[in-house]
Amino acid sequence: MLAPSLSMAQTAGGTVLGVSETVLADVVSGWSVKRTILNKAVYNNDAEPAKVGKIEDVIIAPTGSVSYAIINSSAFMGLSNHRVAIPVEQFKIEGDRITLPGATKDALRAMPVFQYAKKK
Repeated sequence: MLAPSLSMAQTAGGTVLGVSETVLADVVSGWSVKRTILNKAVYNNDAEPAKVGKIEDVIIAPTGSVSYAIINSSAFMGLSNHRVAIPVEQFKIEGDRITLPGATKDALRAMPVFQYAKKK
């Protein structure tokens, strides 16, 4: 017979790997970058919402927390390249739509353009 599975995280040499079943329940209810966020359109919160860009990347800070989404707003602004970093807490997900309240052409144009650090 098969032994019952344990509800604890895996261990290797005493180091806890992964998450417990309790934590996993929280994880599965979170936002999936692949399914919910990456390459998705972002809209402003106007009465008639307009597409303000597309999420191209998600940046994880050195501390391990997800901190910023990189939005390409080039098409919305009529520019060839305009990527900006937006703190993730500024987004709202309402149904299938990602909203960035207060996003206007002027607000996005005023933001510094995001550029990846050059590899050393």
